[in-house]
Amino acid sequence: MEIQFDPGFIKHMSAFIPNIQYVYNSLAQFKNFNQKRIQFKMYLPKIQNLFKNYMGFYLGCIIWAEYIKQFENEDILNNLCYGGEYTEKETLSEVDFLKEYIEQFKKDVKYYTGQNISIDEVDLKIIDAYREFLKINEGFVKTKTTNDIKIPENFKTPSKQDLEIFNEEIKKVVENGKLSGLISLVDKVL
Repeated sequence: MEIQFDPGFIKHMSAFIPNIQYVYNSLAQFKNFNQKRIQFKMYLPKIQNLFKNYMGFYLGCIIWAEYIKQFENEDILNNLCYGGEYTEKETLSEVDFLKEYIEQFKKDVKYYTGQNISIDEVDLKIIDAYREFLKINEGFVKTKTTNDIKIPENFKTPSKQDLEIFNEEIKKVVENGKLSGLISLVDKVL
């Protein structure tokens, strides 16, 4: 059996940090507040979509791990992390940036649009779970087989039926590119 490290998520990903930096660099080019406000309002749906895509990606990685873990001691193919050096700070940097950015984002939405925005508790739960998942697996630098995958103890153990649902839903989002569609599965894992 051939089990891929990435079931096809990566082709639908756009790096979070560079995208956010691009938004703020472009805002900095405007001196006039009204221009900044208009620009921010244009970026707002893009930031929200990027964020939701990341939530789907993070949860997708967890449910993919749950799915492939059922196959005993199978080799995992194309794990680009394998054999690398684990540094916790570097491995968790993107997740930590995203979590820290949430507070800045809420302030910026209020500042530029005058509106309050809240972040769904489910999203925060996904971020914390993914961070724990990355940390316990040491960035997957030692993950060669399905037996090497570690699932945090506080995660739910999915049923066989849930595992099949995971597989089907992953296939769908890999096909349509809408990774945020996986968020609906959160209660089956976390």
